[in-house]
Amino acid sequence: MTTATLQKSIREQYKEVLPAILKQHGISNKFAGPRIDKISLNMGVGRAIANGEILNVVSEHLTLVAGQKATVTKAKKAVANFRSRIGVKIGCRVTLRGERMWAFLDKLIHLAIPRIKDFRGISPKGFDKGGNYNMGMREQALFHEVTLEKLEHNQGLNITICITNSNEAISFDLLKAMGMPFRDNLAKK
Repeated sequence: MTTATLQKSIREQYKEVLPAILKQHGISNKFAGPRIDKISLNMGVGRAIANGEILNVVSEHLTLVAGQKATVTKAKKAVANFRSRIGVKIGCRVTLRGERMWAFLDKLIHLAIPRIKDFRGISPKGFDKGGNYNMGMREQALFHEVTLEKLEHNQGLNITICITNSNEAISFDLLKAMGMPFRDNLAKK
């Protein structure tokens, strides 16, 4: 499915910025450079213990946002303070790879993040030592697939961008070059 757009696709941007990132960090082999492997989306729904219908709605929204069916996660441990038992449905998740991953990353950078209210940039503190980037969104309504008329339960979304062959500095430079709007005052350089 090919569509004509005015801007380059996120995969083309990745291929264009990769040689500059490799040169900047002194990596001579392009196969030893950073590669975006997968994107994991997770929604923990603690309210689903009391009302199981919420989980169905949230799972449907995550399926629409990701473009792939969400799987329901179950509790692995019983926690008395949260009133959860082993096997109780408490959330949903999706792992995106390939074409769906690139489409979601493009949608995240160009459509969802600019819709954040009072947006001043994304925190660059979300990188782990392996170079993976974790970020949280407070509401799933930032994505245009979610219709606001049907939105009864506003739910947060955890996004993990898994980058292989990388560390914090390389991943930061890669995502920044691809258009991820990080805050300038906290930039890691």
